[in-house]
Amino acid sequence: MTAAPASSAKALPSLHDRIGGADGVRLVVDRFYDLMEHEPEYAELRAMHDADLLPVRVSLTQFLTAWLGGPRDWFVARPGACIMSLHREMPITRETARQWVHAMSRALAENRVEPALGAQMQQSFLRMAHAMMLRVE
Repeated sequence: MTAAPASSAKALPSLHDRIGGADGVRLVVDRFYDLMEHEPEYAELRAMHDADLLPVRVSLTQFLTAWLGGPRDWFVARPGACIMSLHREMPITRETARQWVHAMSRALAENRVEPALGAQMQQSFLRMAHAMMLRVE
């Protein structure tokens, strides 16, 4: 048996496809903010946000969609912006960074994101949270 020519080989699915596209991202983000809004263990993190979470739900959904290889609407709407610059004024502590990563990890697991993808995302989130935390501690 001979191998198929490279030109006919299927491309690997993008991270965006692996999470379930825009709908999969939205489910994770909605669960994350639901946890933050209703679970007492995330109270300090919740207190850092405005009363209306809809704008940040939309923004994080768009950011993660683009970050995972989907439509880049978030970046198009914010030329030159990055997730770090948008959090510059927030007093992110070791505890609020831990709460963010924990709630996001729960949201990934509860939405049954493929374990390898969830672990990859969690490692990136840990690095981002650590970098944001270093600015204030």
